[in-house]
Amino acid sequence: MGRFLKKLRDIWAHEELRKRLGITFGFILVYRIGSFIVIPGVDSDALQEQMSALGGGGLGSILSLFTGGAFSRASIFALGIMPYISASIIMQLMGLAVPTIQKMQSEGESGRKKINQWTRFLTIAITLVQAPGYLASTVVSVPGAVADPSSFWWFSAVLILTSSTLLIMYLGERITERGVGNGISLLIMIGIIATFPQAIIQEFNHPNTNFFFFLVEIAALLVVIGLSVALVQAVRRVPVEMTRLTANPGSFMPQGAAARSYIPLKVNSSGVMPIIFAQAIMFVPLYLTQNESLADNEVLIALGDFNGLWYNLLFFIMIVAFTYFYTAITVNPQQMSDDLKRQNNFVPGVKPGRPTMEFLDNVISKITLPGAIFLGLIAILPAIVFTMGLTHAQAFSIFFGGTSLLIMVGVILDTLQQIESYLLSRQYDSLMESGKLRGRQGTSVSGMAG
Repeated sequence: MGRFLKKLRDIWAHEELRKRLGITFGFILVYRIGSFIVIPGVDSDALQEQMSALGGGGLGSILSLFTGGAFSRASIFALGIMPYISASIIMQLMGLAVPTIQKMQSEGESGRKKINQWTRFLTIAITLVQAPGYLASTVVSVPGAVADPSSFWWFSAVLILTSSTLLIMYLGERITERGVGNGISLLIMIGIIATFPQAIIQEFNHPNTNFFFFLVEIAALLVVIGLSVALVQAVRRVPVEMTRLTANPGSFMPQGAAARSYIPLKVNSSGVMPIIFAQAIMFVPLYLTQNESLADNEVLIALGDFNGLWYNLLFFIMIVAFTYFYTAITVNPQQMSDDLKRQNNFVPGVKPGRPTMEFLDNVISKITLPGAIFLGLIAILPAIVFTMGLTHAQAFSIFFGGTSLLIMVGVILDTLQQIESYLLSRQYDSLMESGKLRGRQGTSVSGMAG
C-alpha cells in the first residue's frame, strides 16, 4: 500500500502527467455521460424490457458490452466506436492491394494524415449504413419504443447517431494526442468495465449459483487474468553484442564487445488489435441475421450464434490470421537488422545484414504461432465455459476470458506503461540536473522494442 500511495504522489507531482490524466478523465466523463443520453423520441424503458425478455447473448449483448450499455438503451452513442474500427480494418486491408494507399503509407507523417482523413470519411459512410439498420432492427421493431417514427424522426436519428460516432472518434484521437495515449482502445475498455459490476451481480444472484461455486468462479477468473497478463507481457530476448567504442586521438575506434544487451520480441506484439479486428468482422453475420429476409439463413444463423461451434471456430481462425497480419505490419525485421548494423551491434553467431534479418524473422514467426493460438483460445473461452455450464449468467461468461478480458488487460497494462514512461522521464531529467545519472544494465537495445 505504501508503494501504491508513493506512486500516486509521484503522478500528482508530475505536472505534464497530471494534465494529461485530467484531460483523459474529462473526455472519458463526456463519453460516459453521452452513453446515457437517449435518442429523442425513443422510450428506453421499452427497449430494456424487450432485451430482458429475450435474455442474454446475441448481437445486443455483444454490442452493449463494447458500448457500455449504450446500444441496449438507444443512446446517442449506441453505435460506439465500432464504425471507426471497421473503417480502420478496411483501410489496412486495402493497403495490401491498392497502390495509392501503399504509396501514402510510405510517405511518412504526411501519408499517415491522408490515410486518417480517408478513414474518417469511410467511418461516416459506414455509420450512415449502420445507423438505419440499428434503428430498424433494434429500436423501431420494439412495440412502443418509438411513438412517432416519421420521416423527420428517421432523418434526425440517423444524423444524431452519425454525429455522435464522429464525436467518439474525436474524443479517442484527442486522448491519444493530449492524454495518456491509446484513446480508441481506452474508450472501448471503459465501456467494457462499465458493465462488469452488473455482470458479477447477475452471476451471484443466479438461482443455480451458490456461494462456494461463485468463489470458485472468481478464483478461476483470476487465473485466466494471470494467464492473459503473462501473454501480454511475454517476450523472447534475442541477445545482442554491443561494440565498445574507446577514444583514440581524433577518432573513435571499436575495441571488442563490452556488454551484452538484448532485443525484446513480444510473443504477442499485435496486442488486442487482432481481437478487435476479428470481432468487428464477426459483427457482419450478426447484423445480417437482423434482416427479416435473411433471418432464416442457416449459414448466417450458425455464424451468428455467439456460443455456437462455427462462430467460435471462425472467430479463432480470424484471430490467428490477424495476429500474423498485424505483426507483419508492425514488426519489421529488416529495420531491426539495419539498425543493428548502423550501430555496430550484432547478434552472436549471426552475420550482419540479410542473415540477421532472416534470423529475426524466423524467431518472430516461431513465437507468433503459440502467441496467436493462445490468444485465440482465450478469446473463445467464454463460449466454452458457458456451454459447459461453468458459468450461469451470459453477461458474466463474456468477461470470463474472451475479448473483454483481453482488451481490459492489454489496454490497462499499456496505459500503465505510458504513465511509467512519463515518471521515468521526470526522474531522468532530475538526475541530469543533479549530475548523478547512473547507467542501467540489462536494458533493451534502443529502438528495438519491437
